Amino acid sequence: MSEQTQPRETNLEDASPDLRQQIVDALCSVYDPEIPVNIYSLGLIYDIDINDAHQVMIRMTLTSPACPVAGSLPGEVERKVAGVPGVASAHVELVWDPPWNPSLMSEEAKLELGFF
Repeated sequence: MSEQTQPRETNLEDASPDLRQQIVDALCSVYDPEIPVNIYSLGLIYDIDINDAHQVMIRMTLTSPACPVAGSLPGEVERKVAGVPGVASAHVELVWDPPWNPSLMSEEAKLELGFF
């Protein structure tokens, strides 16, 4: 993955490692209904930013702009992350640049989907 497309988690120094892991765990509980792999492993999460007030901003994409869950998946992500104890609020920004491609998936996701 290039530096630009690799998921980045910034401003996490002020958040506890437990909070960061709980947010990632929440993201791993959200699945694209068309693909049996969670959105974090699919590489759909581009940025996770936690500020000093524990407000979480997530930049994410979808596998395609025509994805049938484009209207509902970002809201589901917001609800899951906002429900993590210690998170004050969560906001998701849906972005299309860079476009998602299979190289963004984790090795485990590629194995699960038969990309090897």
